[in-house]
Amino acid sequence: MYRLFRAATPDTDEAPPVGLSDEIRLQTVRIFALVGEAIATATHALLANDRELAKRVVEQDVVIDDLVNELVTTAETLLLEGDQDNVDTRRELLTLLRVLPEVERNGDLAEHVARRAARGLGNEMSPRARGLIERMGEVASTIWREATDVIIDGKPEAVGAIEDIDDELDDLHVSLTAELTSGSMSVPVAVDVALMARFYERFGDHCVNLARRQVGRGGAD
Repeated sequence: MYRLFRAATPDTDEAPPVGLSDEIRLQTVRIFALVGEAIATATHALLANDRELAKRVVEQDVVIDDLVNELVTTAETLLLEGDQDNVDTRRELLTLLRVLPEVERNGDLAEHVARRAARGLGNEMSPRARGLIERMGEVASTIWREATDVIIDGKPEAVGAIEDIDDELDDLHVSLTAELTSGSMSVPVAVDVALMARFYERFGDHCVNLARRQVGRGGAD
């Protein structure tokens, strides 16, 4: 595995490795933190019927998109105009450009959940659907933390856990689909809930893709 962010060796006289700037590291960490906050807050807003909180998540997605676009531009500029002989830095920049689209998509998925929360969908769901969505939100937050460990902290052992957690999201999606066919909700509500369940499932899929791209195992989009 190639770690995206390499740290200097502590308590030695060895010079730190040349790599991405602290500013790029901090901006990447901030983006990951904002996406994790978005999916957790969107789920809470949905279940609590907090429409104002949901609207704030929607507004925050613009911030995430702007930060990602800015970081992509910076990385592309450094690749084109930076030190062409610094292989390590170029590899880091290419890794960053590979993972950022997945990160942005997960921010968008959290925003999609928040938009439905802002319309008051939470109050229209059946009790079982609410319980399943609550669990999907918890699992989505967990899998994002694991993906962050892989990308930011370079922990390849987290990849297996990510795939197991994604399996749970898939199972929850199946259970929620069964609830939707039970007739416990109106057709318009059931359609919205089905879409929302898909958002959580895709959130997990992107986390798997992130981990696999980082460790060089490939993975479908």
